[in-house]
This record gives sequence, structure tokens and C-alpha cells, in this order.
Amino acid sequence: MRLLCASGLALGMHAAVAQTSDANNVARVEITGSSIKRIAKEGSLPVQTLTRADIEQSGANNVADLVAQLPSMQGFITSSTSINGGGAGVQTASIHAIGTQYTLVLLNGRRMAPYGTGSAVNLASIPLSAVERVEILTDGASTLYGSDAIAGVVNFILKKNVRDLTIEGTFDIPQKAGGKSGNISITKGFGDLETDGYNVLLAYSHDEQKELNASQRDFAKTGARRFTENGKQYATWQTSINSTPANVEVQTAKDDVVLNTDLLTKGSCTQPNTFPRNGACRFDFPATVQLLPELKRDSLFASGKLRLGKETTVFSELVLSKFASTARYAPAAQPLTVFTTDPDTHVKTVNQNYIGAYNSTIVPLLASQKINPADVTDVLWNYRGADAGGRTDEYRTDAAHFVLGVDSSYAGWDMGATYTHSQNKQTDQALAGYMSGNKFEELVRTGAYNPFVSNSGAAAVLAPAVLHQQLDVTKSKIDVIGAHASREVFDLPGGAASLGVGADFTKQTYQDTPSQIAMGPGPGNPGWTDVEIGGGTGAQALDASRTNWGAFGELLMPVAKNLEATAAVRYDSYAAVDKKNVSYDTAGKASPSGKVGEDVAKATYKLSVRYTPTQQLLLRSSYGTGFKAPTMNNIADPLKNAGSSNPFPCPITAPTDPRSKYCRPGSSEYALLDVGNPATGAGALKAEESKQATLGFRLEPNTMLSFGLDMWDVKLKNQIRTYSQDQLYTMPVLANQYIAVYADPIQKSNVLVAIRKPLNLATSHFRGLDWDTTFRSATPIGKASVNWTGTYMLKAEQDVPDPSTGQSLGVEKGIGRFNSYDDVVFRVISKVVFSLKSSDKMTNSLTVNYRSGYHDKPLTEDDAAVRVVKDDGSIGAPSAMVRDVKSYTTVDYQIKADYIKNLTLTAGIKNLLDQDPPLSVRNSGGGNQVGYDGRYTDPLGRTFYVNASYKF
Repeated sequence: MRLLCASGLALGMHAAVAQTSDANNVARVEITGSSIKRIAKEGSLPVQTLTRADIEQSGANNVADLVAQLPSMQGFITSSTSINGGGAGVQTASIHAIGTQYTLVLLNGRRMAPYGTGSAVNLASIPLSAVERVEILTDGASTLYGSDAIAGVVNFILKKNVRDLTIEGTFDIPQKAGGKSGNISITKGFGDLETDGYNVLLAYSHDEQKELNASQRDFAKTGARRFTENGKQYATWQTSINSTPANVEVQTAKDDVVLNTDLLTKGSCTQPNTFPRNGACRFDFPATVQLLPELKRDSLFASGKLRLGKETTVFSELVLSKFASTARYAPAAQPLTVFTTDPDTHVKTVNQNYIGAYNSTIVPLLASQKINPADVTDVLWNYRGADAGGRTDEYRTDAAHFVLGVDSSYAGWDMGATYTHSQNKQTDQALAGYMSGNKFEELVRTGAYNPFVSNSGAAAVLAPAVLHQQLDVTKSKIDVIGAHASREVFDLPGGAASLGVGADFTKQTYQDTPSQIAMGPGPGNPGWTDVEIGGGTGAQALDASRTNWGAFGELLMPVAKNLEATAAVRYDSYAAVDKKNVSYDTAGKASPSGKVGEDVAKATYKLSVRYTPTQQLLLRSSYGTGFKAPTMNNIADPLKNAGSSNPFPCPITAPTDPRSKYCRPGSSEYALLDVGNPATGAGALKAEESKQATLGFRLEPNTMLSFGLDMWDVKLKNQIRTYSQDQLYTMPVLANQYIAVYADPIQKSNVLVAIRKPLNLATSHFRGLDWDTTFRSATPIGKASVNWTGTYMLKAEQDVPDPSTGQSLGVEKGIGRFNSYDDVVFRVISKVVFSLKSSDKMTNSLTVNYRSGYHDKPLTEDDAAVRVVKDDGSIGAPSAMVRDVKSYTTVDYQIKADYIKNLTLTAGIKNLLDQDPPLSVRNSGGGNQVGYDGRYTDPLGRTFYVNASYKF
């Protein structure tokens, strides 16, 4: 669908009417959330609009930053998430905290290729300089767009019918070091569609952001940040036993001792970012990471329209984008095994590559600890690859989006058809920090590198083992053919009723190809060729495709002059997934290629009403259903390594349980494996279903004041989720089912692992209020206005049942707290913009951004994430901690001047008051950063920017 116009957020009910060249004819346009062309006005569904002026006033440099500023957005993926290898350079949108996977992102009303197999789009692929406006439908839209639009739709509408040559540049400079950014764009149009019968538009943009390091901000430069809570001194304790030189855990039948050669032979920890604690040298990993990655983007947008007669227009669009996110996080943290004794047979499994360094370095020190080498049963060393550098990934996305279509009118019908091809290729390139296990072991075996001691010139010695190769390549592609038509069909007391119909067919393909060093023959399968130290060895390839089709109808009925009702229905059918490759389970058993999962079909409907009892008041309401089909990843994903868990006490508590042999002392990190759910029959994944409703009004008593309020409610059932880490590792009923023993190819020993498998697991309920208020007034110094928008969350709950009993494990209430999935739903997010237009040449604006506070992650003593600071200033014992994160308010200022013809200059200050992010003691969620939560706050501090735009 081409979405050519929509009602404005702040302009109230009296939206401007689009006119044709004939002043007596009112042009019909299409509104986001409807298939029927109509006169543009405030509709029955809540649509928020960001105009080009709003975009410029925001000071945002890219699409992701722009979307993140909207109060209705919560729960999206930020660029900072990539700084622990989890975000993969992706930036997303999420309406009302319902989730990225439930927010449909469109480009000119059409789907784009997702970064996975669902519909979630990497916003980094959309060039902000080419965007004319953004329309956000904050209500479900499955009856028009099909699957995934449960939370709503974000529609980026690109520039059209432009003829000027425009050159624009922006430069941002934080007051403190790090994080500079800038962009430049050029746009040129040719021809006027109305007078010349054609228009061609070309736009190019280049964007860059420099990295920001933790060492450049006091609030995040250490994992042992000191703070005061209730008058007492504490310190965060996000440090690691994995260190350089390695801390060696020596086990005997009677004891378990940790040794470090620096402490035993030199009396101190000599390597950077290390310090002594309980016989070990601990590594301060947060001191070594980025807070923001380096970003680069090049984008090209081209569009063309050609009129073929009075009623027909042919159009085409092309978007090409290259985006790179270079993210560095802590050096590889890797437990490794010298030898381990099987608890049943008492037979030792020895890694011959490591035994020499152990015998020459550690065995001579055992006597000082009163340990007889013959009594040692197991030796595990906790190694940090600091000598190989911080792990650095270049996540690159190459995207192409092409559309060819036609719009026409015939016999009273407004008709259109389009073909869309959209694809992206994402690569993960290792730049530093990751090592080949084979080459590393060879260096240790030959004595060239000794991991148990501080090595002089170690970086050069390890250089041959450091990987400089692609770790993973994914390709995602969609091909869509769609057609739609609308017309007036019969008369009603309020005017002519209009009918809209349409259908679409989609083929989606997805390929995930890990490198051989990351993949190997398969988890649990013998014959590993090599392993990746510091990464995700245990990945497997996926090559899958699926087709789906849908058809819809919509009827707009003016029941009376001031009452309008709309009914819509849609039917969608998704075929089973065609999996083209073999994969393996933990035991090495092959899962063949072929059809997996089952066909999914779903019908949805929506009813909406718009009532205007007076010209000053609009009332609106809607009720409908939605759905989300299981993604190909949900169904066909092979078993793959998902890294390490948060720290937990061992989930296996019964000493007679054979899995208990692999428990670690205290709170420890355990392994995670993810796998799809290819079952058929009773165990097959079903479509997620939703019911949603809105009720709202807009009041404009005069031209000075406009106020709108919408209450929305979304209920989901059959929600596809995995159990959270908290649930898997702390609930015995889940631990019994999902905690397994896994032969880790890197450690070369068995470890405990939690297997996360998607299930139709949860029911969720979200409810809230969206508001926007605009006040305008003439003053002696100019035209003033105040716009206040915000979201107040009333409910965000999830109920997860126990699969063995069907009984609820408890309703988790998520508002204003750090939940079991390591996320926060804010009670209030709001934005106030004060604007003063002192003349046609100058505008000043002040923006106040607010997020309410929340309950921080509750910590127990076993978490060991917070410690007491003793009276002498030293760090003492672990402490439980229940605290609140403070609210977060920032102020931005901007001045815009148009004193020179065709030249617009804009300057501003973001975070004018230089507000630091509030303290958070969380030990999970959102990267390696510690002391604050980079997903919800801005670490740059006070930032100055200038923008210049010149039209020729």
C-alpha cells in the first residue's frame, strides 16, 4: 500500500485537506491503518505523525535515535546492546513495550526484509535524510497488514515530487571525550508530476559516529563503582574470575583452591585492569568496553513516477544501504580444562596441549598450598585473553529494497498493484580478540605462550592465533506481490460507504552460515575441526524458506454526518517451513531436511467507530483481533551455542542427581543453548493471538488548544517465548526438564547447560494511556507553543504456566521494575517541547525528556554483584541489595535561523544540564556496561550540534 498522507498528531481534528490542481476536486489519499482512499482527517484509529519539521527539531542523527525519542516506544534494541556480542549491530522499534517482534516497520507502506525470519527490521538500514515523515499507528493492524502488527505499525514515508537540489550536513560534538558524530546528505529531484508528468528523485547520505569508551565516563569506568545507599557505602562487583594470567582452580577430594602465579610469585596482580581477591587476580572487564559502538552508514534512495494518461501512474523505488557497527567488548573470558576426573570411573581426561605448562608452572607452587600433586583430581583454569585484545566485531548490513508498482482508476475503482523485492546480508567479521582454539593450544603446547604467567610481548606471540575472518553470514529476503482496490459502493445517511479489498503473496527465505570454526560438525558430534575461543562455537547453519498469502476487505460506513464506522476482516495462510539442511542435537543425532512445523492459518477482524458530536470534539474507539505466525527461526533453528548465563547457584540441588557432578561453587555462569521447535501435531507451534481495543477522544475548544487522550489495551495468548534464565535456573520443575549436560568443545569437558526452546508459553496483558496536548499563543515576542506527549503504562503482565501441571508459575507484573527477562517497562515516559517563533527567520525550542524511576534488579548475597565497603575503604563481603533507580530527565535546546535565502542553520545542545545516567546495580541485561543501563539512557552527556541545509 502507498501511504501518501496521514493526520497530524498535534494539529487536532482540523487536518489540512489535500487538493488536486482543480480546486473544486478534493483528492482522496490513504491513511496508515486503512486501505480506503479518503479525505485526510483525524480518523478512528490513533495515528501519531512526525513531520519533517518534527524530525529536524528532534536533533536526531538517524532513524533509530528518532524513534527512540517517542514516548510510546519501549523495549527496542539499541546500538549499545551490540557491545556484548548480542545485538549484532541491530537497532529496532517497539511500541508500548510489547516487543520488537510485534511492531511492524514499513517503508512507504510496504514490508522490508527483516534481519531474522520474522518481520523485525533493522532501522539502521533506513536513511533519515530521505524520510519526509513518520506515521506511528499505536493500535493493532493485522486486518490490513497480516502477521506481526499486534502492537502497531511504524511507517516511514520517503520524500516525493522533490525538484530542488539540497545539501545538508550535521556535526555533533560531546563536551567530554568520545562519541563524535556527523552526517552529510544530498538530494536532487527532476520534473514535476503534475505539470511534467514525471518526477525522479535521488538522495545520498553518509553518517558516522565515533566510539565512546567506558574509560571516558566516570559513571561507567569500573565494575567496582562505589555508591551510597541508605547512608551506607557499597560497591558494585562486576568483576571476573577469568583473568590474565589465568586463575587456576585445583581440586582434590577434600579441597578446592584457586591459585594465581602473579600473587604467589610477585605478591600483586601486575596486569592492567586486574586486582587481588581471595587468592585470585580478578579482571575489571567493564573498564575495557565501549559504551557506544562506532557506526558508519551509506545510503542511496532513488524514486521515479511516470504518468500514463490521466488516471494511471507507474512508480518505482530503490533503497540501497550499507551499515557497519564496530563493537568492542571485554577480552575473551574462557574457562579451560587441563584435566578432569570422571566421577564414575575415576579416569582422568587430560588435555595434552595444556599439561606441559601446568606441570612446569603450577605443580611447583602446589607445595606452598600444602597440596600433593598426586591428590589433584581436576584442574580448571579461568583464562582471560587480554593479550589477544578486546573482542571486536564489525557487524555489517548490506540492504536493498526495490519496488515497482502502478496506481490507476477505472469504473470508480482506485486500484493499485506492486511488486516488492527486499533483501539484506548481515556479516559478523572478527577484527580482534577471538582466537582459534587449535592455534592457541599449539602455542601453549610448544611453550611459546604460557597462560599461567604474565608474558612479555604476549600480544605478538598470540597474533597468529587471533582470528581475522567472517564468523557468521546471514541473508534474509522477501518477495511480495500485492494488489488492492477501493471505491464507493452505496449511500448512507452520512455519505457514500466505501469498500477496500486486497490480496498479497509473499515468499521469504533465510540463510544463516556460521564459519566452520564457529560451527564445527554439530553440537555433541565428534570430530571438531577447530573451536573459537571467546565466541560462539556450537553454531549450526540454517537454510529455510516459507510462503504465505493473505486477503482482506474493509468497509467504511458513514452512518450519519457525525458518525462513521469501519469493519475489516483478513485471512492469512502460512505454509510449513521448508528446511534445506541437516542439523544435530546434543547427542549428535541428525535432524533431516524437509518440511518442519505445520501450516498456520488465521482470520482476524477489526471494528472501529469515529463520532464527532461537535466540531470541537472527536470520540473514537476500536476493537479487533490480531495474530503473529511462528517465525522460521522459532520453528527451524538448529541447536546453537547462546553464550553464558547470568550468575546463578547450581540449579541441580539433589546430590544423587548425576547432573550435580557438574555444579560449580557459589554463583557461577553456566552455558546456554537455543533451539527451534520443529514439532508437528499436538506439540507444534501455533500462531500467537491477540485482542486489542482503544478508546479515546480529541478536544479542540479553540485554535489555541488541542488535547488528545487514547487508552489502549492488548491481550496476547499462545505467546511464543522461552523460559527466562531466572526461571530455568531457579525453579526446580524447569531445571529438571531443561538443564542438561553438554560436551563443551572449547573446554573439552562436560558442563551444565540450559536449553531454551520456544513454546506457546505465555499470556500477556498490556494497557496504557497515550496523550498529546498542544497550546499555541501569540506573545509580544513571537508565536509560542507547547506540545506535551507521553505514555502512562497501566498494566504490563505476563503469566507463564508450569508445562508439567498447567498451573501458573505466577503472574509477573513488569511495570516499574527489572523483570525476569532483564527488561524494564517504564510507568511514565513523556516529552515536552516549548517553542518560540520570534519571526519568520528564527525559532527557539526547549525539550524536556522524562523517564520515571523503577525498582532495580533485586540482588541476593549469592549474586555477589554488590559488596559492602568497610570503614577502612576496602571492599568487604557480598550484600543483598533492593533499591530504586532514579527517574531520568534531560533538557535539550535548539535555535533555528533562516536569515540567508535558501540556507537554514540549526544549532543546539543535547542534555543541556549534562545529566549523568542514574545508577543501576543490575548484573545482567544490555551488554557489558556496568553502573548504569545503556538501553534506557544516554552516556554522551552534554553534546553540541550544528546543522546546515542549503537549497539550490
